[in-house]
Amino acid sequence: MMSDYTVETINDGLNDFNVEFHGPKESLYDGGVWKIHVELPDAYPYKSPSIGFVNKIYHPNVDELSGSVCLDVINQSWSPMFDLLNVFEVFLPQLLLYPNPSDPLNGDAASLMMKDRKQYDQKVKEYCERYAKKENITNSIAEVDSGNEDISDEESGGFSDDDVAGHADP
Repeated sequence: MMSDYTVETINDGLNDFNVEFHGPKESLYDGGVWKIHVELPDAYPYKSPSIGFVNKIYHPNVDELSGSVCLDVINQSWSPMFDLLNVFEVFLPQLLLYPNPSDPLNGDAASLMMKDRKQYDQKVKEYCERYAKKENITNSIAEVDSGNEDISDEESGGFSDDDVAGHADP
């Protein structure tokens, strides 16, 4: 069913896995690549899957810290007639194409979208460039979620991610 997608199982289970997801063509997210974490409940397809972005995305309906998705069709109106192809080919692309700032999980993104659409669009593109590249999704979840992404070189004292702690000065 998911043969057109790169799927990475977690702990060799069939109910917990990551899927490579590409932003919809001709959208602000075009060219972006995200790792989507999927957890299927034991009662799937009668109960909806849990869906979340692993690498960062700037969107009013996606929690920036947890990656949780606010999408009625998954969270409230799920039907056993839906499957994972619906999630990846319809629901997530629609979410990215048509954000709903009046029902936000990311209040900053929703506010910016409503107040200054041009600045919002620019921030979406910056996040895509910074966090949604193929190399970002090949990192482990621990590396992606380390929380150090927002610290600039000046704020970190000029150290790069490649610097190793514990080396003595020569």
